[in-house]
Amino acid sequence: MPYLKIQTNHDIAGADKDEILKRLSVLAAKNLGKPEKYVMVRLESAQPMLFAGSDAPCAYLQLKSIGLPESKTEMLSKVLCQFLKDELKISSERVYIEFTDVKDSMWGWDSGTFA
Repeated sequence: MPYLKIQTNHDIAGADKDEILKRLSVLAAKNLGKPEKYVMVRLESAQPMLFAGSDAPCAYLQLKSIGLPESKTEMLSKVLCQFLKDELKISSERVYIEFTDVKDSMWGWDSGTFA
């Protein structure tokens, strides 16, 4: 049920994308306390983006999950920004993250919902 989407203007090579996606899946599962078998990650690189009027590397992230507590968002922001800094050389002040706590009955999977 966790879904992490990353959009960035940083160009990431195909083989690197696969490895980054795998590491992000593990990272999301671990830090959300959710089984990785439910984690979905999407990485959109080389997107036309500006942040503060500049096309320097930047990223917009969406993290959606059932039962995403507000008390975890600051920690998740730090973890995700550190990953982007280490792996993609994107400075944390050039990252926005949107956190969404989704009601279990509003998340569909396997012909049903998680309710």
